[in-house]
Amino acid sequence: MVWPPALTKQFLQRARGHRLYAQFHLIACRGLRRGKSCGLRWSDLDLHGGTVALRWQITQIGPDTCEGKPKSEAGEATISLDSTTTKELRAHKTRQNTERLAAGDAWTETGFVFTTPTGQPADPNDVTDQFERLSMEAGLPPIRLHDLRHGAATFLLAAGYDTTVVQETLRLSSIAIASDIYTSVLPQLGRQAAEDAAALIHNAHHPTSHPPETSSATITPLPAHAQPNGNANPHPDAGQSQTHNADGPDFDTNAQAS
Repeated sequence: MVWPPALTKQFLQRARGHRLYAQFHLIACRGLRRGKSCGLRWSDLDLHGGTVALRWQITQIGPDTCEGKPKSEAGEATISLDSTTTKELRAHKTRQNTERLAAGDAWTETGFVFTTPTGQPADPNDVTDQFERLSMEAGLPPIRLHDLRHGAATFLLAAGYDTTVVQETLRLSSIAIASDIYTSVLPQLGRQAAEDAAALIHNAHHPTSHPPETSSATITPLPAHAQPNGNANPHPDAGQSQTHNADGPDFDTNAQAS
């Protein structure tokens, strides 16, 4: 199950102000895995260029955590950030600097983007616990944190991008996985498509004026005394009848619909 955009927005509104808000925003908008978001260092981010390099991940092994490389080549990549997520990461950096000053000697400089209040990398299980708590407080249907990542795929599909783009954006090992996500959200996208199609009809504006006549009609030249400058025949063919083209502009009937 994934949340539709309205519920994802509701969650982010509830999470705003939380110290890990930027992490949830990053997962929701760019589809990062929990472990990769926990493994981000500031050196991986280019906030000026709006990119993030996914080089490391933190995995949970029982009560312990382990840092390592992504499990597949597809998982290691540089992806683009939207402007809103970039802004939230800048705000998060300011928040982290405030926490560093408040912690004093207790702060451990690790370089991680998402940390505990003393600078240690965020624990993946704790991130999940915080997500579930915020979801419950917002009164939302329960989903996994991993489903928040799948929601990012849903939004790409709803925006008209194909499964290849979803595969590249979410760093999926095969397009088959992207197709599975597509299949799971197809009913939801179908309902939205139906609503959008109906809205085109119901939201259409009535024409404010009648279009010009398009049927063939003979145009009679003005008499000599009514011609500009008294010229009875300003155009070489003014004495001949002219007709409107009732069919309008020509169209290429062989053109294929896009």
